[in-house]
Amino acid sequence: MKKQLVFATNNRHKLEEVRLILENTYQVLSLEDMDCWEEIPETGSTLEENARIKARFVWNRYGLDCFADDTGLEVPALNNAPGVYSARYAGEQKNSEENMCKIVWELANKDDWSAHFRTVIALICGGQEYLFEGKINGHLIKEKRGDKGFGYDPIFVPQGQDKTFAELGNEIKNTISHRAIAVNQLKAFLYENLSE
Repeated sequence: MKKQLVFATNNRHKLEEVRLILENTYQVLSLEDMDCWEEIPETGSTLEENARIKARFVWNRYGLDCFADDTGLEVPALNNAPGVYSARYAGEQKNSEENMCKIVWELANKDDWSAHFRTVIALICGGQEYLFEGKINGHLIKEKRGDKGFGYDPIFVPQGQDKTFAELGNEIKNTISHRAIAVNQLKAFLYENLSE
């Protein structure tokens, strides 16, 4: 029987990505699987803080090994905004369309459209905390392309590709993305340190 690990999220897109990477090693449970419907407040000022807040919430409430992530799109021409505020860049309603429109509008008169995604994962196992980070460079485009993925995926073209994340689909995205890099670090750590 696979070991269980709680992923402190109810974001189905993130859950699907992570389960595909960890499926042979762990049974990944969501907050919904734990019958937890609370919105965990993300009050940190950095991705690291937010990931820790969410993981500690699960650990303190359920006492189960768990992990949480926080991801941000960082745009050098905008002083690395939206960063920790990526999901709610255009407001607390967390609307992806509005977020993309806002960022494209803010970059309209800029020459540099480079950007990178960064994911930080906080793992708590046996009460010990560990951090993992994944980052992928790329650039933003003016017009959305593709219907796969979520968030800023339709306007983000990863370095070395000519398609957006939303055009590439999960099969390719899950081998190169910021989240894939961080989750694979997590997977390697779990295998090396916690496999029986």
